[in-house]
Amino acid sequence: MTKATSYDQDFLLWTQQQAEYLKKGYWAELDVEHLVEELEALGRSEQKELGSYLQLLLMHLLAQMPVSA
Repeated sequence: MTKATSYDQDFLLWTQQQAEYLKKGYWAELDVEHLVEELEALGRSEQKELGSYLQLLLMHLLAQMPVSA
């Protein structure tokens, strides 16, 4: 299986292979293009999730504030 084929056909296997290559220092074997793509996507996902949590927290805090007439 080529690097691109395992990424496209079996993502779990690809992630396991990439982790093993990193642990062993097999730098030439890494699928750098897809690793960069996945890391960028992970960062965006984490940022979006944090924004959602902060929005929910703000809504709960605002709901607890007394309303003055």
